[in-house]
Amino acid sequence: MPERVNRFQGQRFHKLRRSCLRRGALFKDPLFPTTAQSLFYKREPPPGLTWKRPMEICKDPRLFVDGISTRDLHQGSLGNCWMVAAISCLASEPSLWKKVIPDHAGQEWNPKHSDLYAGIFHFRFWRLGRWTDVVVDDRLPVSADGVLLFCRSATPREFWSALLEKAYAKLNGCYEALEGGNTTEALIDFTGGVSEPLSLDREALSLHSDQRRAFFQTLAKAHERKALITCSIRVEPSISAYLQAKETHCVSEMQRLGAVECVLMCVISQPAEGETVESVLDCGLVRGHAYGITAVRKVRLGETVPGWTSRLFMVRMRNPWGTTHWTGAWSQGSQQWQQMSRADREKTGLIVRDVGEFWMNLEDFCHYFTDVVVCRLGERALLWPSSHWREVRRYGEWARAPTTAGTPPSTVLHSKHALSLGKNNTKPGVTKQRGNRKEARLGESQPKKGGEGGKCEREKVVKKVTKEDDGGEVGGWEAQVDKRSRCGGCINHRDTFLHNPQFMFEVRGNEQEVLICLQQEDRRIQRKDGGGENLPIGFEVLKVEVNRCSRVQCVVEQAASSVYMDSRSVALRGTLAPGRYVVLPTTFLPGVTGRFLLRLFCHSDVRLRELREDLPSPSVFQCFLPQPTAVTTVHLRRASGLGLPKQTAPDVYAIVRCENDTIRTQVFKAEGNPEFNLRAVFYRRYPGTPISIELWSRGRLWDCVLGEGRLQTAESERSRSHVIDLRGGQSRSGCRGCVYVETSSSVCLTDL
Repeated sequence: MPERVNRFQGQRFHKLRRSCLRRGALFKDPLFPTTAQSLFYKREPPPGLTWKRPMEICKDPRLFVDGISTRDLHQGSLGNCWMVAAISCLASEPSLWKKVIPDHAGQEWNPKHSDLYAGIFHFRFWRLGRWTDVVVDDRLPVSADGVLLFCRSATPREFWSALLEKAYAKLNGCYEALEGGNTTEALIDFTGGVSEPLSLDREALSLHSDQRRAFFQTLAKAHERKALITCSIRVEPSISAYLQAKETHCVSEMQRLGAVECVLMCVISQPAEGETVESVLDCGLVRGHAYGITAVRKVRLGETVPGWTSRLFMVRMRNPWGTTHWTGAWSQGSQQWQQMSRADREKTGLIVRDVGEFWMNLEDFCHYFTDVVVCRLGERALLWPSSHWREVRRYGEWARAPTTAGTPPSTVLHSKHALSLGKNNTKPGVTKQRGNRKEARLGESQPKKGGEGGKCEREKVVKKVTKEDDGGEVGGWEAQVDKRSRCGGCINHRDTFLHNPQFMFEVRGNEQEVLICLQQEDRRIQRKDGGGENLPIGFEVLKVEVNRCSRVQCVVEQAASSVYMDSRSVALRGTLAPGRYVVLPTTFLPGVTGRFLLRLFCHSDVRLRELREDLPSPSVFQCFLPQPTAVTTVHLRRASGLGLPKQTAPDVYAIVRCENDTIRTQVFKAEGNPEFNLRAVFYRRYPGTPISIELWSRGRLWDCVLGEGRLQTAESERSRSHVIDLRGGQSRSGCRGCVYVETSSSVCLTDL
């Protein structure tokens, strides 16, 4: 079933084309006219600039000449190498560029039927979960010397890259809006994938060959699975620029929080006075410039070159400028190439296809490059190999509470009844989050890359570090907040953090690797009006009770946490243990509004749904029962003493019963001291009724009770520990045991 396509500004390509053909006129786009406003919003167009159609620039123009390839891209005078590098990766994969250039054969010039040409084209870009169709005419800006001003092909009569750039400029407001950007964003716009920035630890990679091999395997695996990869050398900010950004970016707000510790990290690509963004290093590489990785190879030189016995890890890259700058080992004309024949190069796969491509060995690559972006492509198909990602997605919005007349005061949540952070709010050992250090530096890997002319912008990255704090309240915006609001800010804002949208999913069976991506709506089109800055965004992943079906009211266990950064997209990959989890997408500061898309990728089927209600909805039968008067959480930690020495322990599981609710753990095989680590929540109508905990032994024909204990809780208590001796049951080996439990109860149903 094809995905729905949005029509940008309501323009329908086929309808407009038919209208032009009927009138015998070439299309002139009224929504992106040939004026200065379509080019720039800060500076004046260069003297002598004109707009021309391809047939006025050359004879026999074509959309494609000999197909599409990376050599069709040369950046031009616009500082958008971040976009050109992404298109360069796109051009190497037909299944991807055919989505961006739909019906490419039907849009091609036909010299035999010139009467069918209407001067209109359309391209598609992925925006916030949907493909958006953008219509443009074929009038392109040309300099005084008759050359295309911006992106162009090495073949003068080929125009797909120039027209694609024009459509992208229209989508973003004008050409100048493309100056200074992020390759991560462009890769998402062109593929609909998920971009994972990788920040390289050059010192560790240069010292440890095993880390280099692991990094190479990551690149090779991503390339094998058709992921798109770009790389760059970060522009290090000056100390003065760093301090200035630190002072101007909500440091006073962080100091005001007091109850938590916040650390601000800034990655600034905007040059200080006297500095340039794109500077050429002695090795010929360009700092602050985006390159595309087009191949990854492991080569045994002893098989092709006599006397060479080393094994090389090689990376092939392409410069969007269409020229080669690298002058080190394996550069064009270097000694290494002179010792290999052309046949040996083809045999090992060390070939160069296009202008601007060059090879580097991995050791040199890790020495110079600081950042790599891997854009992974997911599949939404139901029937798909388990080795591929499966995607589920949900839309959401950070919004203030609805303002309606006569709102009762009871809807206002005062800070003394607000979020409480549980004492066990650290990441548990059973949850393995890959690359914690990498994620903590995630923002450093995403400087916005400009092009020639050095027009770049700063990117501020906010990393938060929370610490346990049993007391104290946070004042300010959240001192008195309507609990219906859904813009509570990050977890630093303890009183309002849980007033964010909440989405729940469940990991079943064994632990699973998941990839979570949060994307906010694009604001680049607002640059013309003085806006266009992204919101600092991120998300928290909380592990919750196994039977939770309503909104989380208390943070007990943090399973994973992203960094906060002002990028369109923030992603986190990790391994989660079985259980239920709730994702809270947030802005860094409370009270900030906007729309977002939450995407979850997993190798198995998983459901993602938004939690909207503060309390679970009663069933039809429960409507005739009294309303709950207390809420209790039960944390069944472990049992001990279920087996005797020198005897095989039984296969055991536990059952927790509270009124009409029953929760069962998984079976622990041959375990005398099982670690259940099960947390459940119960909304109780009869708080005086004890909670029953039973331990069972799994048998071949039937199960038997090992023992039972009853738990009496007060209506209001905080984190009370219990040790329950099992009684009423007997294991087959004649042993008895005990169970370790923690409980919390409250008469306020939205406290836990």
